[in-house]
Amino acid sequence: MATKKTATKDVTKDTKKTAATTKKAAKKTTTKSSASKGGYDKLVIVESPTKATTIKKYLGKGYEVLATMGHVRDLPKSRLGVDVEHNFEPQYMTIRGKGDLIKQLKTAAKNCSKVYLATDPDREGEAISWHLAHILDIDITKKNRVTFNEITKTGVQNGMNNPRSIDLQLVDAQQARRVLDRIVGYELSPFLWKKVRPNLSAGRVQSVTVRMIVDREHEIQNFEPQEYWTIDGMVSKASGTKTEQKPFAVKYYGINGKKAEIKSKAEADEILENLKTAEFTVTGIKKGIRKKTPPPPYITSTLQQEASKRLGFQAKRTMKVAQELYEGVNVDGYGAVGLITYMRTDSLRISDEALAKANELILNKYGDKYALSTPRKFKTNKNAQDGHEAIRPSVIELTPQQIKENLTSDQYKLYKMIWDRFVASQMAEAVYNTVSVDIKADKYNFKASGFTVNFDGYTVLYTDADEEKGTSLPELSENEELKVKEIKGNQHFTQPPPRYTEATLIKELEENGIGRPSTYAPTITTIQLRGYVEREQKVLKPTLLGEITTQLMKEEFADIVDTGFTAGIESYLDKVEEGSVNWKEMIKTFYTAFKENMEIAEEHMEGRDMRIPDEETDIECELCGRKMVIKTGRFGKFLACPGFPECRNTKRIVKETGGICPLCGKKIIQKKSKAGRTYYGCEDNPNCEFMTWDLPISDKCPKCGATLFKTTGKTKRIHCLKEGCGYEILDKNK
Repeated sequence: MATKKTATKDVTKDTKKTAATTKKAAKKTTTKSSASKGGYDKLVIVESPTKATTIKKYLGKGYEVLATMGHVRDLPKSRLGVDVEHNFEPQYMTIRGKGDLIKQLKTAAKNCSKVYLATDPDREGEAISWHLAHILDIDITKKNRVTFNEITKTGVQNGMNNPRSIDLQLVDAQQARRVLDRIVGYELSPFLWKKVRPNLSAGRVQSVTVRMIVDREHEIQNFEPQEYWTIDGMVSKASGTKTEQKPFAVKYYGINGKKAEIKSKAEADEILENLKTAEFTVTGIKKGIRKKTPPPPYITSTLQQEASKRLGFQAKRTMKVAQELYEGVNVDGYGAVGLITYMRTDSLRISDEALAKANELILNKYGDKYALSTPRKFKTNKNAQDGHEAIRPSVIELTPQQIKENLTSDQYKLYKMIWDRFVASQMAEAVYNTVSVDIKADKYNFKASGFTVNFDGYTVLYTDADEEKGTSLPELSENEELKVKEIKGNQHFTQPPPRYTEATLIKELEENGIGRPSTYAPTITTIQLRGYVEREQKVLKPTLLGEITTQLMKEEFADIVDTGFTAGIESYLDKVEEGSVNWKEMIKTFYTAFKENMEIAEEHMEGRDMRIPDEETDIECELCGRKMVIKTGRFGKFLACPGFPECRNTKRIVKETGGICPLCGKKIIQKKSKAGRTYYGCEDNPNCEFMTWDLPISDKCPKCGATLFKTTGKTKRIHCLKEGCGYEILDKNK
């Protein structure tokens, strides 16, 4: 692809337009003063109202801070909005509903001497600033762009003290992604409407993500389990105190020092028979020291993965809470303060100032032996952008426990995860004493191993979600005979790869270079809303729609759903950001091949129909009596009358739980909060306001006969919510 470091045509056009008004604008604004109309001399524009409130506190008098609430201009919704005949010129327009806001911003900009564009520090934020400059007639060559890695007094001051001009290469990278995704979606979606189902959508990243989930499902379906056996036992010292004779586990290893697998019951039975008279003797003892380094601070992907495993948060929920922590929370004694650094990052870099503060805290809180003599630095992935630090607490002295009362439950849980992980990353290694024992019984070899903690190091604060517990072995000596407590054979079968959870899918997307930190959560949300994938318990599985659509895409648009091709596009977008690739040349190369692919696919699919019939329900349409069918729209599944367009009746799908409302006696149904969390409420809402996070179960209360509920926290309880009852027990099946 051709390369070009200069601004693109549309940027140049905007530059000329804004430059022409620079003198005029300067003349007008320099006559303004903080006492003019708004009581301020400088305007700062951010994206979020919460962020605006926090920043305004730090800037003080003379500044006004306004929020855009996201993008202000975008491609039109009703048409392609990209002039493919004239160098892929984007045709931007004001987003519907943002007219009054833009008027407010224009008025505010006229009443001040300086406008600072302080949108988020990433590609999207840079593009929003560029669009604002166009709308407000701001000269994009001037230093009016500021970014805040953290919304603290220091972070805001650093940003304001280091303004720069808008980074047109970042803008180009965002435009390239937006135009590329628009072309793919706009061209492919109507094709899917005709061949599979009306109102489907296709996306460059979402299509390959669905393909990964479908391929995993096929791996599971085609998997042929293989039988294998293990022989496991419990042995102990033959003499000594009761503590010394505590049994420990041994595992079969092989024959005459060589590792051997047991593939059938007959083989296992033969070994077990021979072991009946065998003496178990220690033949080797190996002791050692194992050091374990703490994991690095979180980046976007690892934060989402860990929040899924530890907290059960979906990626969308994690990012919503992280955004709240970044933008600012009211903390007693501090006021509004951003508690974490920017949460969309793939870099492990940490500022020297933050490292010094972490070391100081560790010394004061845990002591010398837990602190490092020099800061620990982690190597960032070669594909990372490194534009921001890793995710860390912005004010490290604000411990989770100290500010717990100022946070919501979700905010506290996520902040504690981030705080603990960052501080632990700068603590001393954990040290373990390890022991490995070789045991012989006749010609058969067994092994036992264990470890004890020598020094807990960083684990005093943080342990991995799947951290193994230490198991100690008694003091043993070579040639010592052991007493057999139990030896048995256990049958196993090899297992297929598991279905993806959100955590494992995000990890796979990251490892394959598909998408970027900002796209993981919205992609996973979109493919579920569009009905290609459904979440069952915590795993993701494809629907029939996802299967059929992926089959069609693999047959006709192999590149679009190819992980390598998609990762290659991401690499080119990075090169656009670096300035080594011109974004329109990149789009041209892609579009030429894509258009040809579309024409071939149209020919191949001529007369072929892969339509999926709507799923009929037993629910009657109350308007015309037909059996309603399940359809999928942009917000998920819903019920619709098949008599459309004569009958346009639709309604939401209600998932009954079998429970009875303890307040009014009507049905309890499953619902979703705005954050995507499942809760349970009365079907007669808003007349009945009953709701609970606890799961209704089939058992009835032995005291009053009402529906029982199971709590979802760490301590599982079964209890009755009927007023005045009070029945409650611990869940024995947790």
